[in-house]
Amino acid sequence: MPLALPGQVIGLMGGSFDPAHEGHVQITSAALARFALDQVWWLVSPGNPLKAHGPAPLERRLAAASALMRHPRVHVTDLEAQIGTRTTARTLRWLVTRAPGVRFVWLMGADNLAQFHRWQDWESILHMVPVGVLARPGHQMAAQFSRAARMYRGARLPDHAARLLGRTATPAWCYVTVPMSPLSSTRLRAAGVWTPSGPDGGGLDGVTDAGEVMGRTLPVGEGSV
Repeated sequence: MPLALPGQVIGLMGGSFDPAHEGHVQITSAALARFALDQVWWLVSPGNPLKAHGPAPLERRLAAASALMRHPRVHVTDLEAQIGTRTTARTLRWLVTRAPGVRFVWLMGADNLAQFHRWQDWESILHMVPVGVLARPGHQMAAQFSRAARMYRGARLPDHAARLLGRTATPAWCYVTVPMSPLSSTRLRAAGVWTPSGPDGGGLDGVTDAGEVMGRTLPVGEGSV
């Protein structure tokens, strides 16, 4: 587990990162600023229980994410594989028990808020840690009228109070709109830019920079970041 000091506010962004890309970097930078976070941890998961097909090997995804995300306050980790958890709720229980005094904030895209009620023990997540939602193109309406948003509308902080989220008693969540990259992991896989058994050492197959990725023809309207 990365070093976490009592009093710090640490954002947690979980996912398969299959693959990690500039969209993840952009949303992480936005979260650091908007929610006044001391750190962000990328939790590269062994697999997503809601996805029918498994991701690329964890070692490859972790290497690619580490090569891409280079920020002194962002840590890329396979914590869930190390501690043997496969759901967000169990991971959070482990963290809050072992890091007393640290304020964790769960970070998610607006598309995840739209289906948050499908997550295992989703209400316990809202009662364990504040949740920061970063809006992505095309998902704002569904997210803001989702079951979770409606049930916990009284726990929502206005976006101008986003910097207070990490120090607000649970349940608490905040929805902010930020500029985001059109890239998504699904689109990159569909375009053949990332394959499950690509070159050793991670990275996007045959791609040297984000500009080259954006220059390729990617399918429209596919999946999430």
